[in-house]
Amino acid sequence: MTEVRRSAMILAGGEAKRVNGREKYFFFYKGCSFISRLVMTFTGIADEILIVAKSEEQAKQFDGLPVRCTWDKLRGLGPIGGISSGIEEVKGEFVFIAACDMPTIHRSIVTYLFDHIGEYDAIIPEWENTDIEPLHAVYRVSALRQYLAHHESLSLRDMVNSLHTLRVSSEELRRFDPNLETFQNINTLDELHALGPDAAYEEKHPERESCEKRE
Repeated sequence: MTEVRRSAMILAGGEAKRVNGREKYFFFYKGCSFISRLVMTFTGIADEILIVAKSEEQAKQFDGLPVRCTWDKLRGLGPIGGISSGIEEVKGEFVFIAACDMPTIHRSIVTYLFDHIGEYDAIIPEWENTDIEPLHAVYRVSALRQYLAHHESLSLRDMVNSLHTLRVSSEELRRFDPNLETFQNINTLDELHALGPDAAYEEKHPERESCEKRE
């Protein structure tokens, strides 16, 4: 049996209120759904990929993808609820956690974060104004489980601040991604359209896609 050391977790349980309830993970960019782009990005970097859906019914939408699925056990808690449900299913020592609405995550940056976590509990990209990217970060699974077993706050910033965290300047990551496209997340239909003519909302199941090779 292959050892699972590096995992990837995709949070797909949001309510998508700002896109009229549409499922953002099935938005398309360059001929490929967001969820399939993420799966391709993590394939070969992570030893396993876990999708956290909002319900068992929703999880069935990901049949056909080379992933495992689980779902929120406690609804209405936001991202930290999804992380709490997913972290119990993760088999690796480290996990990269991503939101499902980030279609342009760069493989090289995911690899960099895995490679540089060292003895820390988390490695988090940080902007000059001290904003952080907790849903584009690598965590030590044991430390995250320990925190989530006792936490009261629903804030991801509080979670990060409670861990022994290494903060990496976003400027440091420009050498892999000069325009920092990796942090692009799509919260509205206007933001989807702003991606350009290669972006679209379509009803199409990912297992029938023909997606281009990710960088």
